[in-house]
Amino acid sequence: MSSIVLVLLQVLLVIGLSRLVGLGFRSLRQPLVIGEIVAGIMLGPSLFGLVAPEVAATLFPPETIPFLNILSQVGLIFFMFLIGLELNPRYLQGQLEVAILTSHVSIVVPFSLGALLALLLYPLVSNDSVSFTAFALFLGSAMSITAFPVLARIITENNLQGSRLGTLALTCAAVDDVTAWCLLAAAIAVTRTNSMIAALPTLIFSALYIAFMVTVGRSFLKRLSKHYDRTGKLTQSLLASIYMGVVASALITEVIGIHLIFGAFLLGAVMPKNDGLTRELALKTEDFVLTFLLPIFFAYSGLRTQIGLLNTPGLWLLCGAVLLVAIGGKYIGTYVAGRVCGLQQREASALGWLMNTRGLTELIVLNIGLSLGVISPLLFTMLVIMALVTTFMTSPLLEWTYSKDLIRQDLVEPAEIAEAAIDPAMIYRILVPVANPSTQQGLVQLAVAIAGTEPLRAVVHPLNLIQLDQDYVFESMPAEAERIVAKQQAQLQELIQSLEPVSAQSLVHPIVRIGHDVARETALIASIDQADLVLVGWHRPAFSDNRLGGRVGQILSTAKTDVAVFVDRHSKKLEKLLVPYIANIHNDLGLELALRIMVSNPNCYLTILRVASNDQQPSELSYEFRSVMQQLPTDLRDRITFPVLESSDFLQAAVEASKSVDLTIAGASREWGIERQTLGYYTDQLAVHCQSSLLITRRYSKVTPHLTSILPYSSYSP
Repeated sequence: MSSIVLVLLQVLLVIGLSRLVGLGFRSLRQPLVIGEIVAGIMLGPSLFGLVAPEVAATLFPPETIPFLNILSQVGLIFFMFLIGLELNPRYLQGQLEVAILTSHVSIVVPFSLGALLALLLYPLVSNDSVSFTAFALFLGSAMSITAFPVLARIITENNLQGSRLGTLALTCAAVDDVTAWCLLAAAIAVTRTNSMIAALPTLIFSALYIAFMVTVGRSFLKRLSKHYDRTGKLTQSLLASIYMGVVASALITEVIGIHLIFGAFLLGAVMPKNDGLTRELALKTEDFVLTFLLPIFFAYSGLRTQIGLLNTPGLWLLCGAVLLVAIGGKYIGTYVAGRVCGLQQREASALGWLMNTRGLTELIVLNIGLSLGVISPLLFTMLVIMALVTTFMTSPLLEWTYSKDLIRQDLVEPAEIAEAAIDPAMIYRILVPVANPSTQQGLVQLAVAIAGTEPLRAVVHPLNLIQLDQDYVFESMPAEAERIVAKQQAQLQELIQSLEPVSAQSLVHPIVRIGHDVARETALIASIDQADLVLVGWHRPAFSDNRLGGRVGQILSTAKTDVAVFVDRHSKKLEKLLVPYIANIHNDLGLELALRIMVSNPNCYLTILRVASNDQQPSELSYEFRSVMQQLPTDLRDRITFPVLESSDFLQAAVEASKSVDLTIAGASREWGIERQTLGYYTDQLAVHCQSSLLITRRYSKVTPHLTSILPYSSYSP
């Protein structure tokens, strides 16, 4: 089999497996990159080579490895360019002094501990061909790294980008990145020359090249940026010029004697942060780099990772020491510096875990060290394990230290504080998940109708969750995420301005968040905000026969509060309501919501339809609701009628009656609770055949006070 065929087969296998394992880790709420690194290790001697050595040797013969190396190096060049491109000076604004102190302490402590650890490791895992100075410098640098892209992604996913902690962590990571890369460049220069003195020319040339790029290079790139502003698009010629610049810069730093990735990173860092150009350039570049080239780099790294080398308890103890120094040094250095700078205990602790994120950046550093021979395959394996563990632990430890409940409390909007000053116990809260503000005006309008206007006290929260499906994508960078959030908020504000009556618009306060799992996040926010009702729009599931399956079904199953599902037939009025009544708690919830709508709309009338068959009496109102009726004001009670219709088919009778009303309200069927992805046959069929808009209600709690504000002196408890 020819080399090109083998390489193509390898690429096919690498991309497929990395996607598969990466998505598996995403389902565990871990960064995709961890799964891709693990997939690379699985293809190497640690698993594939161990389980099927002959097949592994056939698929990955030594003569094809250089081809993978070249592809992975090209991927690294452009990935480092993306990291530099996304290193926005905006991250260095505000709290800079605190960030400089914190980040440098968080480097000095692990670097020093790493150098001390080198005293132990050097005689055990190195040899005389490497000087101790180079070994200690490299190990210290490896301990000091923080992966800016993964950290940025974690901050965005936890909606911390606007918080003091998020801003400080980004600033620290940005400062940390620049300092750590400088340290690593020095370590590479010393390693290649094996002497501090001999490395001086390399360091001087590096400094001169950096100065050139910051002045002349940046000035030239500004002209490119102005050209982009004039044309309004990133043409292929302009893109080709920038890519040529990336490669040329990488070549220059390689010739100088530091690594080629520094040139690519430097060009990205000095690029003017023109929002449009940066976004378009990143979007055009990242798809091919992240989905094609980087998995090859992970596979190349995995082929060099031999976990089997750790074959004695003593070596595993050494690996544990590496982990201890890396985690403890980074955490303690950051925590102490944070506390000295005035951070609260939990903020300093959360910052310590965030700065421990190493991810792909660490893997890049380790591969350089292995290629230069400064670290052995054994130490390389220990450090790969360290990179995986420190990245894997970040999200759970952050959640443990600084849970989403606490984050939400720290990010409470001023409007909500004002509401709390009124009387939090009297505020009726409706949470409305809104996927598309331009098409769900009817859903929010219904929520406003249920909330009512003065003197009722209620709040409607349209909830827009922005899902980020991939790692490292430009949209996951905090600055870009903030832009997307602001765009969504503007769309929601337009929607709010269209609501009627105008006086009710002040009750609507949108929530826009970055979210990973819409159903889970909705249930969590409903719990944190103590929502009385979740009002969700109906949509037909793409891969399910259940009419109320999919995401709606997930919200119904997970939300620990009452839920109503709205099937919008785009009726402009809300004056004729119909409740086809069968006595159960879900229908009683529907009646309560109908009464809330009627209170704020004197032109609204309610028909409570009961159906009698030949051999059965119509369903009687529940005792609880008869009690409610006695307490209603006369003008409200006079607008309710109780017709009884003779029919053997309750569903057909409800469908016929729905032809003459604006909104039909139906409680969940009795089957609810058995079929967890549907509300039962009756309501499923009603969702399809009902002639008016339909609201399907499912009661979770018997004590939710939907009528408290309209029956303030009632002892009513459903």
